[in-house]
Amino acid sequence: MAETVQFDLVSPERLLASVEAREVLIPGAEGDMTALPDHAPLITTLRPGIVRVSSAEGDKEYVVTGGFAEINGQSISVLAERALPREDMTQEHFKSMVDEATERLNRVQEESADEHGLIDDATKLLHDMVAVGDHIGMSPN
Repeated sequence: MAETVQFDLVSPERLLASVEAREVLIPGAEGDMTALPDHAPLITTLRPGIVRVSSAEGDKEYVVTGGFAEINGQSISVLAERALPREDMTQEHFKSMVDEATERLNRVQEESADEHGLIDDATKLLHDMVAVGDHIGMSPN
């Protein structure tokens, strides 16, 4: 069994992390999961949350708003809609993320008869963003 796995975290703006990780905690759409070396192949969507990476350099956290993760025995790739290192997260960044989720909900409510559950999805996104704030000690106000 391998002791580490290549971990890469990419947002549309940049590569945020590329390290040999011992484990990676991922906020999957169906619940939190921990990916380890030799993990079975899996692709999952992400909900807003915290990606926590444990490596020889210590633990590092990243706030993500969504995206997806591809996991296999040798690598873990997270492609985030939006991501920031936890230590770079400010109240202003968090408010911007919550505002985006609120705008998405408002837009869906105005445009949709909700034939595909879009209102429920947008509502869940907003609630998940607020929960992230609770976890990291920030408020959307």
